[in-house]
Amino acid sequence: MLAPLALLLLAAPPAATPSTVESIVGRALTDGATLATVTDLADRIGPRLSGSPGAAEAVRWGVEQFKAAGVPVRTEAVTVTPWTRGEERGEVLAGPGRRAWPLALTALGGSPPTPSGGVEAEVVEVTSLEALATAPVKGRIVYFHHQMSTAEGYGAASELRSFGPAKAAERGALATLVRSAASASLRTPHTGVVVFGAGKRAIPAVALATEDADALHRWLGAGPVRVRLVLGCKTGADVPSANVVAEIRGREHPEEIVLVGAHLDSWDLAVGAQDDGTGVAMVLEAARLIARIRPAPRRTVRFVLFMNEENGSAGAKAYAEAHAAEVHVAALETDSGAGRPLWVGVRGGEGAESFLGPLLRPLAAVGVDPAARRTEHYGADLRALARKRGLPTIHLWQDPTHYFDVHHSAADTVDHIDPVALAQSSAAIAWLTWALGDANGALAPPPIEPPATEP
Repeated sequence: MLAPLALLLLAAPPAATPSTVESIVGRALTDGATLATVTDLADRIGPRLSGSPGAAEAVRWGVEQFKAAGVPVRTEAVTVTPWTRGEERGEVLAGPGRRAWPLALTALGGSPPTPSGGVEAEVVEVTSLEALATAPVKGRIVYFHHQMSTAEGYGAASELRSFGPAKAAERGALATLVRSAASASLRTPHTGVVVFGAGKRAIPAVALATEDADALHRWLGAGPVRVRLVLGCKTGADVPSANVVAEIRGREHPEEIVLVGAHLDSWDLAVGAQDDGTGVAMVLEAARLIARIRPAPRRTVRFVLFMNEENGSAGAKAYAEAHAAEVHVAALETDSGAGRPLWVGVRGGEGAESFLGPLLRPLAAVGVDPAARRTEHYGADLRALARKRGLPTIHLWQDPTHYFDVHHSAADTVDHIDPVALAQSSAAIAWLTWALGDANGALAPPPIEPPATEP
């Protein structure tokens, strides 16, 4: 698939210099740099949970990568709250007609530890936050059951995972379990953040591998079940960290900024190859390719590797605060793994789809639908900036079929990346970044959103 497409792009009539499409799309498809970059980040730096030594090393690594690409780079201070996992184990206790069963589980990020010696209680199952409001949970362990099997189920599953524990704590529960938000598993639990309001009661919260969760669901259907949990999680004092920010100054409108970003941090269970190592590598590939083109784009193109997306979004909030007065004319975030590119969504004012149409034509060569579609999605690291001002955002929708097989789990490793699909998406991100930076005119902004209420 890759070779014929590359030949098509590179077989243009001879010219003194290659066309911009050849320089960006063609090279992204053929040079292998995106895969090499994510492999280096995953294999050499490894897990990068914010506040950890790995995250600090990743910041230094990011600076080195931009310098090697010849793009001016700096770090911008971010304060993060470190969280460490520690011991984690649990078991279903033996009962009538049932043996004891060790659970494949992992703590959710931000969970407190259990008391010394663990916590043991009867389990009550609920399937929604609405059902939780009337369930008999006081003094019990709540199990949140769902049936996510594809990417479409992630929103509902992640709501239970992130916000269910706080609501269960309000009603007197001792701890919570949740079926992993995953589309596949080999007894590999998938972590994620749990959100407790400031000053609110926090209780231990874990995710179960889907196999163990489904077994627990069956056992609860047959009679009472008791579970014992032991967690050694710890939340530390705030520490300094940083976003990595690089930019190519625009030749005509340097005060107008097109931003492309990804998050540098990852969960600690694996090396974060697809979440969000591939996104980081795409941002770096876009910087590397655009830096070679002369003249520079009309607008300033800014590349941001955000810190702390996974468990707090401190980097996104710090960036939005520091740069609130600047004119951002468009922003993209790449945090969707390594699936092949499918279509482009836009969140903007009137005429946004028609404005993007001509810019998308070169991406038909990598399978992108040439018709832009309206969407309200803009990505976690753009949320704070988008809510401060009417910011047009563009999102490359990638094939999510296998992303949630490995997302937030120990299986998020380089070997699960499809190199051809990664190259295609990298080409699309690089081209979109360039095209928005060099376009005549700009996207109309969407309405400014009302301030969000933090959960």
